[in-house]
Amino acid sequence: MRVKILKLFLTFIFISFYISGFSQDTFRKALTRASVIDSLKRSGVILGNTPKKPEILLSTDQALKYLQQRLHPQLWNNSNDPLRQAFSRLVYEASHSKFDSLKTALMEYPYDSLSISWDKFYVWEALKIKIPVISSPETNIFPDSTSAIRSVENLVSIDSLNPRPLSVNKATGFNRPVVEFKDTTIMVIVDTLDQVTPSRSSFPFKYYSNPYQGDSIQAAVKSLLNLIDNRDSSLVTITGIGKVATPMMLNSKTGRVMRFWLKNEFSDSVAVWLANPYKNTIGLYLEQGINFRRPGRQGNYASPKIDMPSIDNKKLQDLRNAIVKQPFWKYRTEASFVLNQASLSNWVKGGESSISTALDATEYADYNNKQLKLSSDNFARLKFGYIETGKDGIRKNLDLLETNSKFNHKAFGKFDFSFILLFKTQIAIGRNYFKTTAGKDTSNLVSKFMNPAILTIGLGLDYRPNKTTSINFSPLSYKGTFVTDTANIDQTQYGIAKNRKSLNEPGVSFMITNEFKPVKTVTIVNRLQLFTNYIHNPQNVDVDWEMIATTKLNWFTDVMFNTHLIFDDDTKTDEQYSNGQPVLKPDGTKKKTARIQYKEMLGFALSFRF
Repeated sequence: MRVKILKLFLTFIFISFYISGFSQDTFRKALTRASVIDSLKRSGVILGNTPKKPEILLSTDQALKYLQQRLHPQLWNNSNDPLRQAFSRLVYEASHSKFDSLKTALMEYPYDSLSISWDKFYVWEALKIKIPVISSPETNIFPDSTSAIRSVENLVSIDSLNPRPLSVNKATGFNRPVVEFKDTTIMVIVDTLDQVTPSRSSFPFKYYSNPYQGDSIQAAVKSLLNLIDNRDSSLVTITGIGKVATPMMLNSKTGRVMRFWLKNEFSDSVAVWLANPYKNTIGLYLEQGINFRRPGRQGNYASPKIDMPSIDNKKLQDLRNAIVKQPFWKYRTEASFVLNQASLSNWVKGGESSISTALDATEYADYNNKQLKLSSDNFARLKFGYIETGKDGIRKNLDLLETNSKFNHKAFGKFDFSFILLFKTQIAIGRNYFKTTAGKDTSNLVSKFMNPAILTIGLGLDYRPNKTTSINFSPLSYKGTFVTDTANIDQTQYGIAKNRKSLNEPGVSFMITNEFKPVKTVTIVNRLQLFTNYIHNPQNVDVDWEMIATTKLNWFTDVMFNTHLIFDDDTKTDEQYSNGQPVLKPDGTKKKTARIQYKEMLGFALSFRF
């Protein structure tokens, strides 16, 4: 390094000397600079032009070794990278035999040599027992031969190694049947082996765990070979004179037959049919009505002409109607996930660690049939979230399950006859947390799945001044509030009488839906639902208003601001003093009143739209 720095320093001195001494001689100055630069390049101080990339040639062994080194997981950002998997498959295919030769070897392998007899999986032991044997007389057996045989005096224990002759009746001179006990050895199973190692040195496996593993291996190989034969296909392209190329799959088993035109240098053509009747087989079939015939030898040649209708290429062909099937249904999904977290430790200014989650997913399904003048807007929505603090633990802070369906039929102008169906409930248990008079934290159950459940149906008109606004007015409407588990949930806080499980209200419904985009990246959606009861306090209007403002940051991140305001005259809550104590009536019961319910959420959301 010091030598190079010294060379560079001397070079600058040398250049300065030449510039000052020959500043008046332009030609010599240029020549001197060029010679100096060449000398600097030769000495290595100044690098020359970009070096030419050498031609790299690798043998098969060198290529395999090089790619095997590059497959090491530490060299990759992701060990499951598709390029790495492709390299691995390439190295495997190049370093192993072709599958056809492997298939032949597997099919011709003597699988009988892999079998081990079933008796090798048991431990056998010899057991000696005595078996009674009755010798039959030649003639004149006593009628009561059974008693004679069973008599004790005729039972003779004869060793099978030292046989004795049969006894003879002295009175008659005839043989009598004799019962003998012979020693017999049999093999019995005393234990079962979990593993059996064959004695043959050529056996490929270390051990077997059951006597029929060889047969199982043969069946597995046969099954996989059949799978590969039926699955694998090869793409073959049939070409000829001209630019037409017909692709076909061998072993695809589709039964497809394709027409191919054979042409000669005069553009004369004849049609043949291509098929794949069997595995790895191409079938060629001549077009029906075409025959080959060798022409006879002719001495004279004529010039025949064929009358063909002339075609005016300047004239456009007649148009034909194209049938297009219109898609009536359109689907889309929007989902956002919000996660907020704060952690405090020894924070002097106070505060509390917390983590909260919120999921808001909506599925849309819209139907539009212009021929029948029918349309329908439908969506199902799930909004759910939890919050966890060090003091209060895990609690629910969001829970909404709703469906909204609207069926329209064209009436006149921008008005449609409309039928609406709205349903709202929650999916998880909800509790109301409070302190007792003794200052102890407690809670009571106020909601759970389908308790309460609110159903609204209506019939009326729907007005659409533009594509993003809908105003629905349903003078014939019904609203039902249901609480079925009255044993655990106080239904009166939802306006239901103590002796009932539902509240039925006939009335009029008014609903406005609007989507507004002040700028390209900001979307504001408002949904306002109003309902009033014809019979009971029609001046008290139920209000349900939700606003969702979304600002798009990039393709997957949004800033979301969501507000939800509800006022229901039938839903009443306890009045409380500033210290949290409930307000009591003169009779000692808690005073309840209907108040505005409000919920707000602001945060960064991971959004998905598909």
